[in-house]
Amino acid sequence: MPGALRIAMWSGPRNVSTALMRSFGSRADTLVCDEPLYAHYLARTGLPHPLADEIVRRHESDWRAVARWLTGPLPDGKHVFYQKHMAHHLLPEIEREWLAQLTHAFLIRDPEEMLTSLLRVLPAPRLVDTGLPQQLELFEALAAETGAAPPVVDAKDLLQDPEGVLGELCARLGLELDRAMLSWEPGPRATDGCWGPHWYGSTLDSTGFSAYRPKGERVPAALEELLASCRELYDRLHRHRIRTRA
Repeated sequence: MPGALRIAMWSGPRNVSTALMRSFGSRADTLVCDEPLYAHYLARTGLPHPLADEIVRRHESDWRAVARWLTGPLPDGKHVFYQKHMAHHLLPEIEREWLAQLTHAFLIRDPEEMLTSLLRVLPAPRLVDTGLPQQLELFEALAAETGAAPPVVDAKDLLQDPEGVLGELCARLGLELDRAMLSWEPGPRATDGCWGPHWYGSTLDSTGFSAYRPKGERVPAALEELLASCRELYDRLHRHRIRTRA
């Protein structure tokens, strides 16, 4: 569709990604989708994620069909297609040419806060499950290709200054900030994946971005090596994050 803006927001799990999807979904001009490559990822890896069989059954598991949809026409009245992606769902076998039709951004979160949250749903996470290696690889490839760093949003900054960070993000993406992005109605959406009730927790009841509060939780000693690996990758993305005056 000529003139359409297709935003691929590359995140990892537990990064406030659903709240950011809710924010963009509050725009009248925007269509959103929820982890469209998840079913393909599960079908290919066979990982025992919660609801894995149901996800593969109910969602498109052919990445080529997904790519055609993500780059295809938008419904009447919609000019923006916000795509919430988990970076680790972009498996190596997935061709990359279609990504050139998307405008890319990245969402990160402090690794200790991310891991302590992830442990509640994945008891034994691996580095590849965090999405950080895949985020950094894609970020660096896009920066080298375009000569400019794609936008990076840190979850803490977003929660501390939603309007400021969203305003700068929209500007970087070529959009005007719509104040409707600052709040939304509670409850599930038809655009949510069927995994929402298991993964989204309090976000389903939210009406806006929650104020940032340090969690104070520590990663178990057995995962300190994983935390260090995550921290190294996170820091390389964090230096490019959107900054505001707040």
